Amino acid sequence: MTATDTPDATVIDIKTPSARLKETTVNSTKTALVTGATSGLGFEAAIHLANDGYGRVIITGRSIDRAGTAAAKMAERTGHDVFEPIELDLNGSQSVAAAVAQLTNAGHPISTLLLNAGAVGGSQIVHTAENVEITFASSLIGHHQFTTGVLDADLLTSDARIVIAGSEAARGDVPTFNPVDLPTYAAKHFDGDLEAAATSLIRHDGPLKYKPGNVYATAKLFVAWWASSLAEQLPDGMTVNAVSPGAAPGTDAGRNANFFMRNVMMPVMKKAPKRLGMAAPVPVAAQRYIDAAQFGPEINGQFFASAPKKMTGPLHEVDLPHVRDVKSRDAAWAATVKVSNTHQATV
Repeated sequence: MTATDTPDATVIDIKTPSARLKETTVNSTKTALVTGATSGLGFEAAIHLANDGYGRVIITGRSIDRAGTAAAKMAERTGHDVFEPIELDLNGSQSVAAAVAQLTNAGHPISTLLLNAGAVGGSQIVHTAENVEITFASSLIGHHQFTTGVLDADLLTSDARIVIAGSEAARGDVPTFNPVDLPTYAAKHFDGDLEAAATSLIRHDGPLKYKPGNVYATAKLFVAWWASSLAEQLPDGMTVNAVSPGAAPGTDAGRNANFFMRNVMMPVMKKAPKRLGMAAPVPVAAQRYIDAAQFGPEINGQFFASAPKKMTGPLHEVDLPHVRDVKSRDAAWAATVKVSNTHQATV
């Protein structure tokens, strides 16, 4: 069964008091880290964290100059001198290792780790120097390497919240964004070997024609599976969840999107009435990350997005069959570990 064959999936609205942490006094010594924070959703999420009283908000950019410029803008806008820039290019393992080393030397325990970075690929396929398709590199592989690194270095607090950027596209009901059905792909091209098929998708070195929207949707499905797998390895008290910020056409994340998405869908989404749930302002979309970082310890390893066929609105737990496919999830995790050149158990 493909992702688009399951329109009646169960979706649970989680915005209830029992699903949230009780309000507590903000601790100014708390540290958060946001990847991809030089613009868009990451920038706004960092602003939210500072306004919520975090005493240190570490922001990453692909260059230290860009991160430093963003930190200065954040401080000016909020009046809070709490932003610390570091360089982190998730497309290269050496940059990831250097960032982890810098954080280790600083020695500030991180209580909120927001893995926001990622982008839609352009019309031509791009691979990193380590032969990873660029969308998977920025959304999944780099974040896996980075998270593994900070866990190994014991840089997270015992009650840390890890939130990784998911996408509505992983549901399989967004036009021009269709996640690959891993079991079907494996059966057709890899004699049913799910891990080999997953590895091929991460590298995009197999028989599939390159379609950036489909690659993005597949990468975000892998992100949802990643959160589910990592949750089973974290110690009690820590959590990880994949959270879609929803549609926020005000960002530049879609600059490389296809013609239809960039020139038809995105303008329509921007102008659609609010009641249709097609788009949200960037600060509103970024707030979803912050809300998820406040979930209690009982919410772990889940994927949250909008209601079916919606692109914004209240967060719902997505319970689609392809998202809950444990065999595919495990194969995707194994492929991620292999491609990332990391070990299986992170803690």
